[in-house]
Amino acid sequence: MSIHLDYPPVGPVSAALHGRCPRCGNGKLFDGFLDIQPSCDVCGLDFGFFDPGDGPSVFVSLIGGAIVVGSALWMEVNYEPPMWVDMVIFLPLTLVVCLGILRPLKALLIGLQYRHKAEQGRLSP
Repeated sequence: MSIHLDYPPVGPVSAALHGRCPRCGNGKLFDGFLDIQPSCDVCGLDFGFFDPGDGPSVFVSLIGGAIVVGSALWMEVNYEPPMWVDMVIFLPLTLVVCLGILRPLKALLIGLQYRHKAEQGRLSP
């Protein structure tokens, strides 16, 4: 017997920022930092079909790179610091920015995949 419950729509951005289930908005999406749970512990949605692939890492590279390289260029043009100052500032900044946006972007792509019912492409027989 299958019980069908209607859930109010959950915004993919809101669910992503909180790391929550894209269907109910209450259950945890992640098990650890980046591992996806097998299913929602509140509504039971099977997370096995989610496959964000390399999408989050591409967006992290583009967004994080723009932030860090833009900041480095601005600092270089305005202050001309020695190389060691660049290393001390921008290596940790790169790590913080990239790891800071990786999890929300992965959750956002999963939420959008759920909302738009995205599936693997198949060739017609």
